[in-house]
Amino acid sequence: MASNDLVVNNPLKAIGLEEKAKSGSKSMGLVMSRAGLGKTAVLVQFALDCMLLGNKVLHISIGETVDKTRAWYDDILSLIADGEKLEDLPAVMQNRMIMTFKESSFSKAVLEERLDDLVEQDIYKPECLIIDGFDFASADRATVEEMRSFMEQRGLKMIWFSAIRHRDDERLSSDGVPAPCHEIDDLFDTVLVINPAGEEMNLDIVKCDECTVDPGTSLKLDPSTMLIQKV
Repeated sequence: MASNDLVVNNPLKAIGLEEKAKSGSKSMGLVMSRAGLGKTAVLVQFALDCMLLGNKVLHISIGETVDKTRAWYDDILSLIADGEKLEDLPAVMQNRMIMTFKESSFSKAVLEERLDDLVEQDIYKPECLIIDGFDFASADRATVEEMRSFMEQRGLKMIWFSAIRHRDDERLSSDGVPAPCHEIDDLFDTVLVINPAGEEMNLDIVKCDECTVDPGTSLKLDPSTMLIQKV
């Protein structure tokens, strides 16, 4: 199976964000949910979208191991490829590198130092970043602004974050972005929120200037795989 075939079948085409990965425009996105509802699965779909389009992705996993993060990619790619063996897709997997941090050790400065090591030795130069496990509850606005500046200075096309929201925290921004990101939502171009409803799992598009569907739209997630369903 060729990578182009996978692009055609990629469920992220449902919201049309693949054009961002093709273009040189930069964007910062956010996937929010309560703990354990599938943020990583959605982030991995964004990462695979970038990889399948030929972009190099650096997946930064905060508080998780390389093996666990790699397993997410194997599982999601296998589902998207409809059972095609991963050994048949070596070129795609060459577009991914996983970097792990302990919760207490992640910062923009440390990330910059480790990334410089890779770039200066011509080992890896990412075009898209996935940052899973960032602690927005403890981060101030300046810290998130630094990450946006980092994206622009490094010429990254995309950075996607995950963020945990809490059931008992009902604070929202004027655009409907939940806490703890309600006061920094202007720093993100896209905000998606995973919301369970009975046995269904919805992906609410709270904010997205580039999506082919309007903010306020809810897409369906397969609750067993967390793949975004085609519209």
